[in-house]
Amino acid sequence: MNHRLVVLTELIAPYRIPVFNALAAREGISLHVVFLSKTDASTRRWRVYEDEIRFSYEVLPSWRRRVGKYNLLLNNQVTSALSAAKPEVLICGGYNYLASWQAQDWARRNRVQFFLWSESTAHDRRGQYFPVEWLKKKFLSKCDGFVVSGQSALEYVQQFAAPEQKIFVARNAVDIDLFAARKESIRQTADRLRGKLALPPRYFLFVGRLVRSKGVFDLIEAYRALPSELRGSISLVFAGDGPMRAELEALAREIYPGSVHFPGFVHRDELAGYYALAECLVMPTHTDPWGLVVNEAMACGLPVICTNVAGCAADLIRENGILIAPANVVQLADAMLKLATRPDLRQHMATESAKLIQKYSAEACAAGLAQAAEWTGNN
Repeated sequence: MNHRLVVLTELIAPYRIPVFNALAAREGISLHVVFLSKTDASTRRWRVYEDEIRFSYEVLPSWRRRVGKYNLLLNNQVTSALSAAKPEVLICGGYNYLASWQAQDWARRNRVQFFLWSESTAHDRRGQYFPVEWLKKKFLSKCDGFVVSGQSALEYVQQFAAPEQKIFVARNAVDIDLFAARKESIRQTADRLRGKLALPPRYFLFVGRLVRSKGVFDLIEAYRALPSELRGSISLVFAGDGPMRAELEALAREIYPGSVHFPGFVHRDELAGYYALAECLVMPTHTDPWGLVVNEAMACGLPVICTNVAGCAADLIRENGILIAPANVVQLADAMLKLATRPDLRQHMATESAKLIQKYSAEACAAGLAQAAEWTGNN
């Protein structure tokens, strides 16, 4: 029996393509993905890897506008696309666009099972805003079930009295085989690539948007707090771009000895080089529903320093890394010092990262989505 499944999601993210490919390849699943937009140039500069897509999909006409910190996205043809796809199960990635509410209403009127694919956690700072939280609760109350990305998201959904049998875990994933394979080839020609990318011999790595909520100012202050002789031998690399870049660069010029590099935004295909040559990934975020850069770094065999509020922390950080409190520069500097001066610890954590991330494959994520579709098909 084939379950006709439609997934409604915001954009063609490179990390979702292998998940949807794996889902479409599963026996008993007939998948169609409806994207609200191809990409979002205002906040993300991802390359769209359309040539890698192996599933049925469409991109709806859209209008997008950035208003302050809010990202407005309006779509035409939401209900007509759903009617044409004729799903038995509809999985919606998020609740923060008008299209999500239209899809939920369409599913209710057409008696189609509606699942929310949620990454929200209790640490999500958006939960501090009453109007947002009120709308979220209203949306969740009308869902037939939930797909969550990991332990923190599971616990969050359970707060809304969602029954356990209607919650399915689809572990957040990236293409771990792609990153692992590139890591091996890169390390065979490390010196040449290091010269090509203008990377220092040793460095801590940050990957993400250069915005305050990512903890980037904590990171540069923690680097400044390291002993001067250590800063003279290890650098800091910010792989990303964003509105705080100029201010961070000004702070970096004041640090001596030491060096801080800003290569700008790095696409997926080039990121493996930055991971493979780094000593450690540092993710000092103040709020983050997951943090897929941790998955990528682990696939490349990197130790991780991560704040305990990141959605991925409960699932991905074990013996492979160090958890710290957000906005705690002292803890962050101590963790960086420990990893920079303990090659034995780095090697142990690197080995653990490579082992642990195997459970977070695209196939494992697809299996969680398929379980939701198959459960509703039997009930």
